[in-house]
Amino acid sequence: MANFTLDDVRQRTYKARDAWWTVLLVDPLASRLVRVTANRTNITPNQLTVGALLLGLAAGGCFAVGSWPYLLLGALLYHLSFTLDCMDGKIARLKGTGSVFGAWLDYIFDRVRVLACAIALMGGQYAITGNVAYVWTAVAVVFLDMLRYMDALEIYKVRNQMRAKLGAAREEAQTLELAVRRANGETPVAVGDELRSAEGAIGADPEADMEEQVVGDNPNAQLQAGFNKQFPWYARIRNVLKRGRIRPHLISGIEFQMGVFIVAPLVAALIPGAIIPVTVLSAIGMLAFEFIIIYKFWLSSRDYSRNLAKLQTKIDSLRAQLPAEEFAASSG
Repeated sequence: MANFTLDDVRQRTYKARDAWWTVLLVDPLASRLVRVTANRTNITPNQLTVGALLLGLAAGGCFAVGSWPYLLLGALLYHLSFTLDCMDGKIARLKGTGSVFGAWLDYIFDRVRVLACAIALMGGQYAITGNVAYVWTAVAVVFLDMLRYMDALEIYKVRNQMRAKLGAAREEAQTLELAVRRANGETPVAVGDELRSAEGAIGADPEADMEEQVVGDNPNAQLQAGFNKQFPWYARIRNVLKRGRIRPHLISGIEFQMGVFIVAPLVAALIPGAIIPVTVLSAIGMLAFEFIIIYKFWLSSRDYSRNLAKLQTKIDSLRAQLPAEEFAASSG
């Protein structure tokens, strides 16, 4: 059997920045469970993913009953389901047993859990009260969950494409600059500052890029120049949160889910009828932070366009300086 320590688990599996719910309420328990699971069992990440789904469906079964004891039990089971869901990725990173299929399975099962629990929670309350507002609330919860993750995936994909295109242009400009210097009999030097600055135009944004780096990777995340310029105070808040591994995106899809499936049932067990108001507040918080991400992405796209245009101008200028045979060689 393996002999992983708790420090091994933290260094190899903790993300550099994560949702505050995960950091404060899940990781302390999950890390200890991961250590025991990794050292004493042969349980695989995919088995944990399936177990998380089963616990989530059990939570949904409790929500469907609708009475206060079952609301409390459902909230507890949902939290345990999410803890197990966090463990599968940690086990995969700790043991190096992650797979593309496992990532897909985790994503799909997460969406199934949200769908099932939304229908069960709101359906149970509708059965008790006859209030059709619960039906529309279930639709809204599923829609917002889908919107959040579709938006995150699309922004992640587009930002990667932007980085790739900017990197290719920068590499071409650097190659041409060295070719011009050689053609002029000059000693090749490092790439100019204007080319290096273009590389940082689309820095890593953990909120938009769904960062998967872990603590031991010592990431050096950059914010977009436009956003940082307009909101200089943001960096100070970010750095304070970063020391605790908490990302500034304080109400993400995770906190939205926990607001709906843990906080709302717990409050409703004490205050009947509280599920819809708590769900609405959770949705407003998530949407507010989503608009911030979209705004940051918009600023990032402007930085990208400006820097790509500068690089293209640089490329055209360098090509014009090359002798015909050098130009043909660089083009080939």
